[in-house]
Amino acid sequence: MAAVGGYGDLLRTRHAARLLTGTLVGRLPNATAALAIVLFVRAEGGSFALASALSAVYGAANALGQPLLGRAVDLYGQPRVMLPSAVLAALGMTVFAALGVGALLPAYVAMVVAGFFTPPLEGGLRALWPSVLGDEGRIHAAYSLDAIAQEVIYVVGPLIITGFVAVWSPAGALFVINLLGVLGALAVVTSPPSRKWRSEPREAHWLGALRSRGLLVVLGAFFFIGCALGSIALTAVAYADRHGGDAVSGYLLSAVGVGALIGGTIYGAREWPGSPEQRLRVLVAGLAVCYVPLLLAPGVVLMTVLAGVAGIFLAPSLACAFVVVDRHALRGTVTEAFSWLVTSFGVGASIGTAAAGPAVEHSGVRAGFGVAVGVGFAALLVLVLARRALRAPEAASTIVARSENDRNGAVEPGFSTGVQA
Repeated sequence: MAAVGGYGDLLRTRHAARLLTGTLVGRLPNATAALAIVLFVRAEGGSFALASALSAVYGAANALGQPLLGRAVDLYGQPRVMLPSAVLAALGMTVFAALGVGALLPAYVAMVVAGFFTPPLEGGLRALWPSVLGDEGRIHAAYSLDAIAQEVIYVVGPLIITGFVAVWSPAGALFVINLLGVLGALAVVTSPPSRKWRSEPREAHWLGALRSRGLLVVLGAFFFIGCALGSIALTAVAYADRHGGDAVSGYLLSAVGVGALIGGTIYGAREWPGSPEQRLRVLVAGLAVCYVPLLLAPGVVLMTVLAGVAGIFLAPSLACAFVVVDRHALRGTVTEAFSWLVTSFGVGASIGTAAAGPAVEHSGVRAGFGVAVGVGFAALLVLVLARRALRAPEAASTIVARSENDRNGAVEPGFSTGVQA
């Protein structure tokens, strides 16, 4: 896939920069929630156990809410769902910050509200790209830029929240970051593409987007990739305990992010042969192979380099997965389908973290990285064993179908179409 005219050309397209920036700002509360919750609970005198329990409740509610809100967006449009949900999520965090952890029941309820109502901005942005960019190559390049932006927000987000804590307070940081989240969502839903966008009519079925076999395969693979990242995050902390302290874990995780940025930039800069489904298998194979050197667990400098290598195929795999999800999403379920990808990835990360803990405790750092290697190859195995279900859909891709329908006058410009898998 080619970044036609480069990423700068994409961002100069009308509405593109606004939508990308608004989405990134709108996602800040979710991207920083785990750290912000821990910092606030500790400042309030709560234990790490309480902080982790509240974070887990937030994460579980978020995993449930994303696909359900994504389905609501497909049914009712973006503004009617995303802005109210952003306000409710911010209110949940505001109540949490105002009441503290003295009364546990309200604190847990606030976490449920804040997590569940986090707006599905990621899925919404990917649903909007066809109406904004039009050309298939440019849309594929936008998916690469989207994947790169994900890495940026997870690198920059913690710096923003710690900066707010330093100049104000943990409670103040929660207020400000969630206000920014509402403003970001507002910037998206008031844009013409968001206001015009409608999903195609969908068949009423309780499974919704999950009726697509191709989507289920991608979700299974990215559950394991999420497991890998979660295990690496925890094991990096254990490695740092033995090699110089907390700062080392920051070096390693930042290196993963830098590797992903490099890989995503290279991937989005040219066209690649083969169908997206075939390409996804190759990219995930590269991702799994690049986890293997982590088992060496050498000194800090070389380990930081290996962490960067481990991240190289991450953003390309995500970008390619976005294309595959778009191609296999059932008619009228595109936002829900992308939201399920977010949920699958997030749940996997939580389970990977939980699995790496006992491995490190009983067998050391190499065993923790061994979890990443094992689940990385499990992701590849899912794609290989289920390749028939993930074969290229017989219908044209969403992007091509939309363009053809626009030329035939069947679809109003600015509307997105779905594809039967």
